[in-house]
This record gives sequence, C-alpha cells and structure tokens, in this order.
Amino acid sequence: MTSFFRILKFALQDIWRNIGLSFMTIMILVLMLLSVNVLWSVDILTKEAVNLVKEQINVSLYLSGAITDKELTELKNYISSFPEVVNLDVRSRDDVLNNFEERHKMSQEVLDALNELGANPFGPTMIIKTKEPGDYKKIIDSLSVPEYDYLIEAKSFDQHEEAIDRIQNITSRVEQMGMGLSILFAIIAFLIIFNTIRVSIFTHHTEIGIKRLVGASNWFIRGPYLVESFLFTVASIGVTMVLVFLALGWIDPYLNIAFPTGFSLTNYYNSNILMIFGIQALAVLLLNILSSWLAMRRQLKV
Repeated sequence: MTSFFRILKFALQDIWRNIGLSFMTIMILVLMLLSVNVLWSVDILTKEAVNLVKEQINVSLYLSGAITDKELTELKNYISSFPEVVNLDVRSRDDVLNNFEERHKMSQEVLDALNELGANPFGPTMIIKTKEPGDYKKIIDSLSVPEYDYLIEAKSFDQHEEAIDRIQNITSRVEQMGMGLSILFAIIAFLIIFNTIRVSIFTHHTEIGIKRLVGASNWFIRGPYLVESFLFTVASIGVTMVLVFLALGWIDPYLNIAFPTGFSLTNYYNSNILMIFGIQALAVLLLNILSSWLAMRRQLKV
C-alpha cells in the first residue's frame, strides 16, 4: 500500500506540473468521445427511423366483387403460407364501403354517385405486411399467376423503399464522417499523451535515475505514468457523460416531434449506460496505456 500511495502521489505531481498538457489531453479525449457518441446516436436514430418507415409499408390487394368465400379463403391461406408475411388483414366488402364513405363524407357528389349505383361496388381488400420491404416483390410476383390474378383487380404498394434507401445513404455518409473524426481525434490524443509522458520522463530524468540506483523496480517507475493514463480516462469519460446527457436533454423534445412512438435518446442511454460508456472507457484506457507504454519504453529503456 505504501508503494501504491507513492505511485499515486508521483502521478498527481506529474499531472499538476504539466497541467497544460494534461488539460489538453483530456479535452482531445473528450472530443474523440463526443464524436463517437454522435456516431452512435445517429446510428440509433437511423435504425429507429427505418423501423418507423417499415411499419408504414404494406401492399393492398383490391379483390374482385365477384370473389366467393371459398376463393377468398384459398387466397388468404396461400398468402399466409409465405414465411415473409407477418400480418394479413382481410377487410370485408362492407368494411371497404364504410371506409370509403368515411373518407369522402365531405364530398356529397361522390356519395350521391355511390348511392345511384344501388349496390356495393367494392370487393374485399387484403392488407399484407412482410418482414422486409424487399419481400413485397416476391409476394406480388407469386400472385401474378392465372390461378389468382383474375381475383385481384388492383395492387397498391406504397413505395417506401426509396425513403429507406435515402435514410441509409445519409447514415452511411454520417457514419463515415464520424468514423473519420473519431480516428483523427484518436491519433491526436495518442500523440499528445505520448509527448506528455515523454516530457514528464525527460523532466524527471534525474529523479528516475536515483530511483533506479536505490533499487526501484521497473513497475514502480512505470506506475505513475500508468496511473496518469487511468486518471485521464476517468476525467474524459466523466466530462463526456455530462456533455452527452446535457445534449440529449436538449435534443429529446425535437425527437418527440419527429418520432410519434415517443422514442427518447435519453431513455436509450440510461438503459444502456454501462454498455455504452463501459466500451468507451475501455477503449480510451487502452489508448492511454498504449501511448504511455510506448513513450516509457522509448525513454526509460528499462
């Protein structure tokens, strides 16, 4: 314990004597971590947006008014047999008529024209949802056969794939930019930590020589610089967490408008705080230890 407290004392002394470089090191690490969290948040928001768009995608089959119950059941069973289909909603002729009248209740001319027909002109409607947008093409192609094609008067497919493609393209560009910034800050942080440790070793060159003469072990000499790496990690993670949660508190009200599901980044971070910042803390600690170790190896020759 005595050796540990001495190592801790030497580490704090080194940080104080090089307070400017220490502060710069922490700020660079914070910038690196902020860029990582921006990248992480954009990825989460994109996935949520894509899922929201996917929930709105469906294909509607407008069936012939002459279709029989037997044919309707057979068609329903055929479509349900596809593993890609997650939901199949069948609306009866009366339901379709009621929905049509509800949509056009303000258009008296349309309702008058409908009443003049004297009968329900609509057939049943099937609304199909699949696991992925690309699965709809397979379903539609499978229905374009003589056995079922004559039962289907029209197919309506909301083309949301383009929206998903645009979201994913924007995301990939943001991810590339965020990854580039993270790598840049990581390199800068590595160089600053490397030079901070090297300057500290050079400053205490005589002191280190005395420690070696009196029998100090290699680990005792290295210890203060490894402790500095740990303290840099703790400080940078702490500052980053404060800034991230302040930013999330400002962003969340806008997300509530954009996402009707009530998605909240703050709730996501709270639910996964140990995983998110644990991974980041481990990565920063490894970066700090690596740069410190290389600087010590080169300068101490122990």
